[in-house]
Amino acid sequence: MSNDIRTRFEAAPTFPEYLGIVEKNAELWAGVYDRVRLPEGAVSRAEAIPGRWHLIALSEDWCGDAVNLLPVVAKWAEAVEGVEFRVLGRDDNPELMDAHLTNGTSRSIPIVIVYDENFEEVGWWGPRPAELQRWVLEEGLAMEKDDRYREVRRWYARDKGRTTLSEIVDLIESAAAAPQGA
Repeated sequence: MSNDIRTRFEAAPTFPEYLGIVEKNAELWAGVYDRVRLPEGAVSRAEAIPGRWHLIALSEDWCGDAVNLLPVVAKWAEAVEGVEFRVLGRDDNPELMDAHLTNGTSRSIPIVIVYDENFEEVGWWGPRPAELQRWVLEEGLAMEKDDRYREVRRWYARDKGRTTLSEIVDLIESAAAAPQGA
């Protein structure tokens, strides 16, 4: 599988290339990307992790969570030596998506899959930061859809990607600390 993943990764668009092909919400995607300010320590913490890491996001341009999260992940990956980031369409990669279902049932996006330098999968993250996902699945479900999404957008605006990056770096740190072949 790692050769297939390597081939897919190398063929997948970088985030700036992805911005050139998004059709829905193109201005929003570009605007969020242009306004990203990385949280203090996010880059240095990641650069302290040995090895090279490859991240593939499964996304679609219509996804509100993706437009709030992936520009932050992209800017962070661009700033971190040893991390490369690419984007694949969820709908064009059903077998990859089906191997990373939320709660084993849902094709929720975005999903960020982390591979080591040999393109062996070491873990995945998504579709939202854990705290926000808990809220959406508990309190949020009791709200009208428009109100729930308004609260989600407020959460993203307050958090500015801090939680997402922290969770992804936690995943990479755990993978780097794991015994080889584990």
